[in-house]
Amino acid sequence: MKKDNVILVANEASTPLAHRVAVQLDVPFTEVIRKRFADGECYHAFPESLSGKDLVILGVTHDDSAHQELLDLISGGRYWNAATITVVIPFLGYSTMERAKPNSHEIPKGITRTRQIYRARPHFVAFVDLHSEAVLHAHGGEIQTKHIWGDSLVVDRIKESGLTNYVLVSPDYGFSKRVARLASLLNCPHTAADKDRFDTDKTIVGQVSSVVKGKTAIICDDMIRTGGSILQTANRCLEAGAKDVVAHATHLVLAGNSMERFKKGPLTKIMGSDTYPGRESDELLDVYSVAPLLAAVVGRHLRL
Repeated sequence: MKKDNVILVANEASTPLAHRVAVQLDVPFTEVIRKRFADGECYHAFPESLSGKDLVILGVTHDDSAHQELLDLISGGRYWNAATITVVIPFLGYSTMERAKPNSHEIPKGITRTRQIYRARPHFVAFVDLHSEAVLHAHGGEIQTKHIWGDSLVVDRIKESGLTNYVLVSPDYGFSKRVARLASLLNCPHTAADKDRFDTDKTIVGQVSSVVKGKTAIICDDMIRTGGSILQTANRCLEAGAKDVVAHATHLVLAGNSMERFKKGPLTKIMGSDTYPGRESDELLDVYSVAPLLAAVVGRHLRL
């Protein structure tokens, strides 16, 4: 497949990351034409013909607007007869709602919204560091899916951080297998905190193993949303004798006043990627790009 047959676009929220992916793929980035009318309706147009082309769409779904725009772009690609439609979702919104509790009558939006994406009929959908792989199977078998693990980027960032004598810490047992895998790649010890969830956004972290004593604790998770469990885990690590505590999460959601809480808290650094829109490095955040990883996956899939 030739690169000149590829058209790379993005929903508005993912445009900065898509520019970085375009550089890595050595293909031009195509800006979608957007207008907003007085009544709130949104106009979208592709600036060139898609007929017979391989359309690549980069799109986070972190809010309703971004989710709808991604659906519009996929459907538009179908309407204008793109030969193939490849979708890469750096961050999947509602990804923690992939199951409904018995008799709750709640809507498991992690599944239902992903089904909306599949029903728009792309050919290939890739997700980055999913909270649950259940969404990969929320279709009728007609969509090719891929879970992109960011392990190589995590390992590289930790190695480049200058940190030494560290131990990886999972904030709960559910993420401990991933942390164990990262620890094996870094050849370092690992442990897991004892966490219980008692409400939608509320958790209690009980204790952390003394394996952190005298070491730098690196708390690893797939995302930091409100930061409550990360901060509790950090305090438990210090109580267990850790000399320093930093954190890593692929998806830096950082909702509400979480950044203010982190700046007042015990963490000296938070490492993470640019999958979530608007995240940039500052005195606390150390942000790296997933663009090389995404470009490699797209390149292999399209055989560029």
